[in-house]
Amino acid sequence: MATAKLSSNSQLGGASKGNSELKQRLIFLILAMIVYRICSHIPVPGINPGNLATLFNENQSGLLGLMNLFSGGAVSRFSIVAIGITPYITSSIVMQLAAVVVPSLEALKKEGQAGQRKIIQYTRYGTLGLALIQAFFVASSLQGQDPQVLQSGVSVLAIAVLTLVTGTMFLMWLGEQITERGLGNGISLIIFTGIVSSLPSAISGFFEKVGSGQIGYFSSVLIILLAVALIAFIVFVERALRKIPINYAKRQVGNKVYGGQSSFLPLKLNMASVIPAIFASSILLFPATIANAMTSSTSVWLKDLAAELSPGKPLHLTLYVAAIVFFSFFYTALMFNSRDTSDNLKKSGAVIPGIRPGEQTTRYLDKIILRLTLIGAAYMAFVCVVPELMAAQWSSSLAFGGTSLLIIVVVAMDFMSQVQSSMMSSQYESLMKKANFKGSK
Repeated sequence: MATAKLSSNSQLGGASKGNSELKQRLIFLILAMIVYRICSHIPVPGINPGNLATLFNENQSGLLGLMNLFSGGAVSRFSIVAIGITPYITSSIVMQLAAVVVPSLEALKKEGQAGQRKIIQYTRYGTLGLALIQAFFVASSLQGQDPQVLQSGVSVLAIAVLTLVTGTMFLMWLGEQITERGLGNGISLIIFTGIVSSLPSAISGFFEKVGSGQIGYFSSVLIILLAVALIAFIVFVERALRKIPINYAKRQVGNKVYGGQSSFLPLKLNMASVIPAIFASSILLFPATIANAMTSSTSVWLKDLAAELSPGKPLHLTLYVAAIVFFSFFYTALMFNSRDTSDNLKKSGAVIPGIRPGEQTTRYLDKIILRLTLIGAAYMAFVCVVPELMAAQWSSSLAFGGTSLLIIVVVAMDFMSQVQSSMMSSQYESLMKKANFKGSK
């Protein structure tokens, strides 16, 4: 009785400790998101709110609207975090590409945690440089607007640029803290929070258009049904697995025989998750912002380029699809190494039925990964592009676009998986402590 009571108390204590850690992580995440939302309401010094609102209302369906969506309304208020986390994402993409083609960075990547810290440091430097460039073009573009949006003067421009860069670096730090001390990927959660914060106004705007007759009742019902079907389709594909059967060879240790079991190697249909969509959006926003800021130039081709890079235009959609496909293959190659997987299977005595261990297994896995990535890239391009074409047809909000829905659904699923994993880990630790206690008795 006493032993059972003590072991039960030990289990409850372990579970309570695990739940306490989960609660602390959730509290930190909520507080970090509150800080982010507060920052998105602090304006840059020297801004004229009335003229900015007029400018934004005239251009909200284009590049400004897309930037405002990912920043959670920070662009429409020209807050200190107006340019968002885009420079950090762009810098991360450049560093990941450089780590593949530059021998010194590739060697640094193989040095373990020390090399990884160095790469992260280079990524931060890159973020600072890109943030300076983007902040300068955005601020100078607003300063040159007529009527004036940002007060004229070199000092005001310098303060605006410094403020925007500081906001981006703060968001980068906040995202890293969320990843380390909170739950889930901090950068993805910041983007998720920005999009979700825009949904109430987008939904109210949608129903206002329905009430005013701009969108018919039949079309509104069709849009809602398509949004629900799209969410269900995203959940289905994100949970889809390709199970490769694996047989473990029998081996004898002393008088006992181990192995001889069958299992499977699970491969996700969309291994890259939402990363290609975020990368593609960020990598296109950077040149589009600069081109849009330079439209005051007398160059006709530059004005045409800025117009074609706006969301919904054929050139933007073509580059967007190409970027999604590229990053799907690139990120999958980073996440899954078929040769390492083949070697691990060989070391553990596991074989794929009908496939010889070693090089043949590597080629077999490469073929399967190629097909899965192709399907995953096609799925992501469909989800991101087709709904936005339909939204443009009905003059609906960007918040109903496929990219925003994809990010919301996938990040929410990943977050729930993180919570479940944390809870299961705490329960497993409490069970192990209980087993060890009984074994010691």
